[in-house]
Amino acid sequence: MALPLAGIRVLDISQVMAGPFCCMLLADMGADVIKIEPPGTGDSTRQSMGFRLKGADSPGFLALNRNKRSIALDLKSEADRAVLYALVKTADILIENARPGVAKRLGMDYETLKALNPRLIFASISGFGQTGPWSQRPGFDLIAQAVSGVLSANGLPGMEPAKNSIPVADLGAGLFTTYAVLSAVIGRQTSGKGQFVDASLFEAALALSVWETTELWGTGKTPEPIGSANRMSAPYQAVAASDGWFVIGAANQGLWIKLLKVLGREDLQADERFATNAARIANRLELIAAMAPTFASRRRQVWIDGLLEAGVPAAPILDYAQAVVSEQAVAREMVQMVPHPVEGAFKALGFPVKLSATPQQMRLPPPLLDQHGPEIRQELVARGLLAPEALSPSGTSSPSGWRRCCRMVPSRRSLLRRSRPRATSSCSACCIWRPSSAASWRRTGSPLRPRLRGSSSISRPPIRRGRAGSRPG
Repeated sequence: MALPLAGIRVLDISQVMAGPFCCMLLADMGADVIKIEPPGTGDSTRQSMGFRLKGADSPGFLALNRNKRSIALDLKSEADRAVLYALVKTADILIENARPGVAKRLGMDYETLKALNPRLIFASISGFGQTGPWSQRPGFDLIAQAVSGVLSANGLPGMEPAKNSIPVADLGAGLFTTYAVLSAVIGRQTSGKGQFVDASLFEAALALSVWETTELWGTGKTPEPIGSANRMSAPYQAVAASDGWFVIGAANQGLWIKLLKVLGREDLQADERFATNAARIANRLELIAAMAPTFASRRRQVWIDGLLEAGVPAAPILDYAQAVVSEQAVAREMVQMVPHPVEGAFKALGFPVKLSATPQQMRLPPPLLDQHGPEIRQELVARGLLAPEALSPSGTSSPSGWRRCCRMVPSRRSLLRRSRPRATSSCSACCIWRPSSAASWRRTGSPLRPRLRGSSSISRPPIRRGRAGSRPG
């Protein structure tokens, strides 16, 4: 059975996290996601993070770009914009995350592209949205957390501001955009027309602040940092046993009574400060202080076992190294091995939701830069959407496609001059890009130079294994 979004084409003209995350979720559900990247560098996340596995692309990029194809296009180039416009005519959804106004300057704004494809659903993800006094400000997750109130309510009272280490604004914007574009796809079935989707990190972070804004409007008081505690129930937080911390969740009156029985502290129910949930919230610090000596009298696993047996939610605090190998994560297949032409195979998070009839699949590894450029151009030519002149005279894709990978292979001009190209950077991905049997490599020192023999196509590049980070040659 086909995946739910099979037949839906998505153009991913986004970078870093929110847009790529959104597009990866769509790709996991079967959409044909084409990642459009700047030549030479690609998505800036390819160069992010301070560590690498084997290849040149960062683990951060690998984590957010599975099940996509990549084509490198210089959107300031008229020729490459023609390729983009051809792709737009085939697309259902386009996701971009440039600052408001940039898309229009590049000739790829919604009004321009809607004229080419009225059914296109065009989503823009920005720091603050397309309108308002802050719309032109640059925005990252930290900035969104700061101005949305999230940063003010996180951490511990009296301490320095603590950012939520999980990028809730970025990931939230990606999730909100995912449901918005899919809703627009459903709406298009009736209207026959696409629409513009305006999403932002600021609004995502604010929209996720449900409890905090409820407390503000309900009490008139600005929410303050409360550590691991909850604003709507108590006790619902981390507590200290004799050998370390664990968490409990007595989120209603019934669970509170069960908790007291396990602790042997029924006396606390007679204290009017703790008799109701509202009273416990108002006196949270006193409540935890009263319970602390009891929790400290036993080991945490003893408490956890007893509480779970009584039906009270409780759990140890695992670090990520423990969480990904826990029996539940293993049972739910939340870690998967992803095959990759450079990395070999690497670990990545699995699919967070399970569909019974159409389970998600690892169809494609995160792409190398412009890895699928030749085949995408061939598809467009075959459909009559791109002029054959966009391909080289022999019918193969222009060698500039290879140069865009990492600037280690020659441009078309250098080939015509029969000159040796100059290596401008070191990238292990270079070792993968070589023509199929339609061409042969001729060594002229380092790096390699292709010698084309008239051909009609270039197949997906075979893998030439080499030492990561070394210059080809």
